Amino acid sequence: MGKLYDSITFELTTWIQQQHVFFVATAPLSQDGHVNTSPKGLDCLRVLGPHHVAFLDVTGSGSETIAHLRENSRIVLMFCAFTGPPKIVRLHGKGSVITRTAPDWKDWEGIFPTQAAPRSVISVNVTRISDSCGYGVPAMEFKQDRDIFHRWVATKGADTLRAYRKEKNASSIDGLPSLTEGEA
Repeated sequence: MGKLYDSITFELTTWIQQQHVFFVATAPLSQDGHVNTSPKGLDCLRVLGPHHVAFLDVTGSGSETIAHLRENSRIVLMFCAFTGPPKIVRLHGKGSVITRTAPDWKDWEGIFPTQAAPRSVISVNVTRISDSCGYGVPAMEFKQDRDIFHRWVATKGADTLRAYRKEKNASSIDGLPSLTEGEA
């Protein structure tokens, strides 16, 4: 049933772009550390090549992905078909973090639609591409993207968002460093 791919093909790229949500999983090296899974939406992912994807990471209440990638770079992205034929695709790889203070930030940010409160870009060099049946994934219809995040950001100013990131995004729940004060 499952299949390994040598690269992210045109067909896989098309299918990935049709998904409204995907999941990102990372973990610290410590056996006592917490594994993290985060849902992502808002048209934030781009396939950049046969072994390269990136997504725009917006301000949030935690920063596990950034902390874990900075510690060990391991990441997996999972996409599920909630409409159409059942299918799951996983992209395993090594991720890196590009923050708003990086010299090439504008180049990276320009790849994505304008988004409120961007925090970083997560770039993934994909080392394993696989699919599986997805028979256990429920069929659900997409209704709409939520506007709550955009409304929340609209109530904040740049200084308030920076203070929020300094407070909430300096370290992971396990105490690993995430955003530096200058990156917040």
